[in-house]
Amino acid sequence: MERKTDGMEKKKGDRRQLLALFLGTLYISAFTFGGGFVIVTFMKKKFVDELHWIDEKEMLDFTALAQASPGAIAVNAAILVGWKIGGFFGMLTAVAGTILPPMVILSVISVFYAAFASNPWIAVTLEGMQAGVAAVILSVSCDLWANVRKEKSLLYYGIFAAAFIGNFVFGVSVIFLILAAAAVGLLRLFFDRRKEAGR
Repeated sequence: MERKTDGMEKKKGDRRQLLALFLGTLYISAFTFGGGFVIVTFMKKKFVDELHWIDEKEMLDFTALAQASPGAIAVNAAILVGWKIGGFFGMLTAVAGTILPPMVILSVISVFYAAFASNPWIAVTLEGMQAGVAAVILSVSCDLWANVRKEKSLLYYGIFAAAFIGNFVFGVSVIFLILAAAAVGLLRLFFDRRKEAGR
């Protein structure tokens, strides 16, 4: 009887967590403007800083994987975050919460596109949002950099500097930079393992 009660309580807990996951991703997606990186930023604030369901290093890894994978960054991040929090059903829940608001909003906009496109108030509002979005991305970038800095690795500092210069100065593709950084990380792991084996 106790086992049945424990099982029922666990199911209720799982359902509550899935509901919180859905409402969290739904809210973030509905009230976030500026693209995938902004949504990932708010996912970090919600699921790392507020709920503590994911640690900062995992979120940093998820951000890199979401960027390197094909498809929308927000959906990719929702897949990874949802899977980590609630497995398969967590993944479906997070993706549903992420895609539902833009699907509804864009459906409405497509019907009234001509009115939206020619409305100067909407144009000015969107321009103002861009400044706020830039500030949010900068804030999270500082948080992510703080995690990298904790490692106190010259290699990581070099990767950071090379990636920034490559993208900002030379316009190198972000995907190429992430894959190159991943390759460097794998090489470091390979040489570290060889050193350990040689001892």
